[in-house]
Amino acid sequence: MTTPPVIDIQPLDLDAIAGFEGRVAVLLPEGGKLDQAARRVNRLCKGALARFSESEAFGKLGNGEAAELAWPVGMAASAVQVVRLDAKSSPVDLRKAGAAIGAARGKGDVLVLGGARKALGDLSLGASLRSYAFKACRTGEAAEQAAGSFTVMVTDAESLKAEMEAVEAVAEGVYFTRDLVNLPANILTTESFAERLVALGELGVEVEVLDEAELEKQGMTMLLGVGQGSESPSKVVVMRWNGGGEEAPLALIGKGVVFDTGGISLKPGAGMEDMTMDMGGAGVVSGVMKTLALRKAKANVVGVVGLVENMPDGKAQRPGDIVASMKGDTVEVINTDAEGRLVLGDVMWYAQERFKPCGMVDLATLTGAIIVALGHDNAGVFSNDDAFAGAFLKAAGAEGEGAWRMPIGANYAELLKSEKADLKNVGTRAAGSITAAEFLHRFVKKDTPWIHLDIAGVAQPAKPPAWAPKGASGWGVMALDRMIRDGYEAG
Repeated sequence: MTTPPVIDIQPLDLDAIAGFEGRVAVLLPEGGKLDQAARRVNRLCKGALARFSESEAFGKLGNGEAAELAWPVGMAASAVQVVRLDAKSSPVDLRKAGAAIGAARGKGDVLVLGGARKALGDLSLGASLRSYAFKACRTGEAAEQAAGSFTVMVTDAESLKAEMEAVEAVAEGVYFTRDLVNLPANILTTESFAERLVALGELGVEVEVLDEAELEKQGMTMLLGVGQGSESPSKVVVMRWNGGGEEAPLALIGKGVVFDTGGISLKPGAGMEDMTMDMGGAGVVSGVMKTLALRKAKANVVGVVGLVENMPDGKAQRPGDIVASMKGDTVEVINTDAEGRLVLGDVMWYAQERFKPCGMVDLATLTGAIIVALGHDNAGVFSNDDAFAGAFLKAAGAEGEGAWRMPIGANYAELLKSEKADLKNVGTRAAGSITAAEFLHRFVKKDTPWIHLDIAGVAQPAKPPAWAPKGASGWGVMALDRMIRDGYEAG
């Protein structure tokens, strides 16, 4: 799996700047005032930095954006990267600045001159996240990860070192999610996915894998119906992090469709290769669990993911089939390409029956309709509890991960009425993401606070966010970790 760069935190050493042979990043606020480290760089490069700081080009840089002075005279460095970073920058701006450094990193050494600035953990996180590159399926030189050193020099190195444990845990969780989502379905099968999650046991996560025999015993025939056309056996993986007291856990539920052909309701061939990312919800849950374990979170959280593959086959589920859920409701399958909700419904009910959670969040690349509504900048947030939804939206806002509250209601649920069963798995073309949420709402117990996150637009966005390259974004790991940190940690 891909690993984040090791970021070395060192006390500021002005004398080391001249001989550094990689890239040197200098942080300048609005107006271009030079701090102690920047003044040393300016002296070494014969005043070039000061001239740039007073230029129109620097004035046009937005907060967190960067420009370069290549091969500066008087320095061994290959480039001085000038990063505009205002004194009162938000965590999102700090990460954007770090991402600018990470994006330009290459394979050489990097030195960031942080000076007396505080709270550069967010800058380090942005640099780490933007340094990600998916190389697992490449060979030769193209498979090599960036190997250069990454050093941040600050006057108060000990304070920044204290921030880095949490930074590294979040980066590891995001990288894990991105790797899972980026892997093709012939490598990330339901079985190999489960094996990768079992490995989280080495970090202290309690992991349990339910096979098809156990799923049938539990009555999860909605979930089993989705995978019955595949050679890959369906599984449910339960991950428990018990870092709190005796309180009920928060439940995170993930859709893990490792590949979605649409089944008998076959998708068009163009773009179908992207359906390797249809396990994105399970990927986020897995990344959050890894982050919680690495930072030893003082909270009880259970992650439950349903791993299936939706394939056309002589044994595959047909449109018109009627299946029973673990809850007991019967569902008429109108469209086999609306399979994620069938998986989630059973897994959600199982999690509530077994763990009696204090709240439940499900994540799924569930509908194309949410992309029509919100594009690739925001995930759709559906909830039966205003306070619970508000806590998530606050966390997502703080982490710079776009999320937007969407409605639910009885009128939308009416669209799922079936003449042959208790409900059908799709409504009309109208309000497709909302009727999908209402389908899931039926599998939420009366007193359970619940959030459904439709991440179809943000899991692998057309235009990646500032701190992610093209491909899987890892959206949701930071927001959920923040919500848990702020609202569920003991002590």
